[in-house]
Amino acid sequence: MNKDNPAISPVDQATKIAQLARYGSGSYLASDVIVLLDIVNKEAIADVPVSQKEALIQNGQRHYSDMLTLESAPTAMHEQLYAQALTQGTQRTATDIANLAYSLHDIFYQSITNKNPLVLISLVRAGLPVGVLLQRALADTNSAYNLPSVHYGISIIRDRGLDPVALKMLLEAYPNSPIVFVDGWTGKGAIYQELASSLASFNHPTDMNFANFFHQGLSVVPLLTLADPAGVAWLAASTDDWLIPSGLLNSTVSGLISRSLYTEPQYGLHRSIFYDNLVEVDHSLAFIDHIDMARQQLTVLPVALATFGQPRYQTAALIDELAIKYDISNRNRIKPTIAEATRAILRRDPECVLLATADHPDTLLLRHLCAQRDINIEVLGVKILPYQAITLIKQRNTTADN
Repeated sequence: MNKDNPAISPVDQATKIAQLARYGSGSYLASDVIVLLDIVNKEAIADVPVSQKEALIQNGQRHYSDMLTLESAPTAMHEQLYAQALTQGTQRTATDIANLAYSLHDIFYQSITNKNPLVLISLVRAGLPVGVLLQRALADTNSAYNLPSVHYGISIIRDRGLDPVALKMLLEAYPNSPIVFVDGWTGKGAIYQELASSLASFNHPTDMNFANFFHQGLSVVPLLTLADPAGVAWLAASTDDWLIPSGLLNSTVSGLISRSLYTEPQYGLHRSIFYDNLVEVDHSLAFIDHIDMARQQLTVLPVALATFGQPRYQTAALIDELAIKYDISNRNRIKPTIAEATRAILRRDPECVLLATADHPDTLLLRHLCAQRDINIEVLGVKILPYQAITLIKQRNTTADN
């Protein structure tokens, strides 16, 4: 972070920021976020059935980020369970956002300005709703945590990292700003590791962008999450595995944006599609408005949360035990947390679902989907805590396990 770098004129910087504004915001407001993705026509993307996609992934023929199974509108039951989760989780989500915003204010208020704002980078897609809520909170001049900030969404893909083209664009537009990465939750910590790997080349005090990323110290990756069961985030509202409402839906709570598709850096930004056919069932803005209003009406004072310099990997031993017990050689087939377990059922080909409790209210949708698809459930009790749910992906190939 080159504080007031004289080599970068205000005119040049303003031009670069204006160029970023050409990109869309999905179904969010332009003031909420700019998503640095190349939005392509969905008719140009092959719609690969789940079973075929699973086989291609596991036999090593295709990477998951090269394929997409197009989303359908959620069922009436799915919508009903989302509505219940929203009712149940509104106060907690609002309180967690307020505490995260207050913590960011506490850390950065002395070092950032309107000229050099805090840059929030949400990891597409699960990070988008959290990032938008944080951007709204930080922009609230009536709050105790108002802070100059801007918010962008960029792609991160397992095994392939952060989109380097998008990252370069942001560094050029905000050369003197600290960056914080935002995600919804952590499962095993794989995305944290991907993020750390993508930032490794900047992790030296002599690098011109060192302070943009490592403003909290050498090797401290500034990842913020709403929930951090894996124990890898720098800043998180909790380490609980709970029913985050935005974790129950896909594009219809994430700006109608699809999961990102990989693009070689020489060809531009990672790609995505916009689900214009799902506009009538989109909850993205309604979710943001609902939680943001609840945040504004909170009567309890926000608190500064603890930060961590290095990951604790508090569930690594549990993941290892499950891999041995179920003869899984690749941890990518293990999808922990309620949100990831639910998404895996919707997007992948599951073998079974592990639950801590047979009738926990937070796993109602998960159990409904299992019944609908005749997926076996095993109740393992405290053995899988802090996770409430884990989906194990079916092995489709005996010679490869991806």
